[in-house]
Amino acid sequence: MPEIKEKKDRKKITDLSDMVKIPGGTFLMGSDKFYPEEMPIRKVTVDGFYMDKYEVTNEQFGRFVEETGYITVAERPLIAADYPGVPEENLIPGALVFQKSEGPVNLGNYFNWWRWQPGANWKHPRGPGSSIESRGKYPVVHVAYEDAEAYADWAGKELPTEAEWEFAARGGLEGKNFIWGDEDVQFTKPQANTWQGEFPWQNLLLDEYEGTSPVGSFVPNGYGLYDMAGNVWEWTCDWYVSSLDESAEKFKTCCTPNEKNPRVISPDGSYDQCQPDIKIPRKVVKGGSHLCAPNYCLRYRPAARQPQMIDTGMTHIGIRCIVRS
Repeated sequence: MPEIKEKKDRKKITDLSDMVKIPGGTFLMGSDKFYPEEMPIRKVTVDGFYMDKYEVTNEQFGRFVEETGYITVAERPLIAADYPGVPEENLIPGALVFQKSEGPVNLGNYFNWWRWQPGANWKHPRGPGSSIESRGKYPVVHVAYEDAEAYADWAGKELPTEAEWEFAARGGLEGKNFIWGDEDVQFTKPQANTWQGEFPWQNLLLDEYEGTSPVGSFVPNGYGLYDMAGNVWEWTCDWYVSSLDESAEKFKTCCTPNEKNPRVISPDGSYDQCQPDIKIPRKVVKGGSHLCAPNYCLRYRPAARQPQMIDTGMTHIGIRCIVRS
């Protein structure tokens, strides 16, 4: 990892042509209408920054790999100590791939629609035999947090904080449920690439896309940012805690939820309590994806947030970067 001074020098020559200037300001972060991890609503201030107009594409990530020789986490063998109890024959490079079910299933068990696919990675999203040929303008997927951070550093950029991401996603609309307003229009006039129908078996394709869509396929938000709802989840640099109220303060810097640029900087509270044997910390991902449906994951909203293990590559997680001004 380059020294801080080197990163600052690189930012001076970062190409801002495909980025949008986000003015910064004070806004109401969170929601009390949907999921408990989004509460409480709090007043937060962020500084101005530039943000990628689009999610990072296969074409852009390919240039990074070609120039640096970088090997993503999904292309490396798994470390046995990180996965106690997993048979050695399963500790091979791969990633989680979505598999549509044949009918209604128990939504409490995500293995009903996710499968571990050896050989799945950013170049082969569904495993050996699949390809990103002709998909250069689609968002790169199967990027673990380390991959996202490495790409951002190469580009002279950074990953946004959760507060920065949400401020940008709202596009100047204060306290609205969605990036376009309060009404969910995904079944009438789709504004994003999400799942319409009963997840994970019935996709009505009202938005015309079964999987990911080329970046910029839907109208931008108020700041001119595309796909801030749906398509792929996007990494932030904040560690996940289940609630951002006073109980989370020990994981923050000196800031309180009402102060400037609040962040969760410690991984201590991010571990999954339901899987105590797996000590892999989790970061916050934002924005929802093409797999989000009202009956399971109504998270294509600016306040929505979800934990993601930092080692995990999946077919619905991507990258968007910022440059702090």
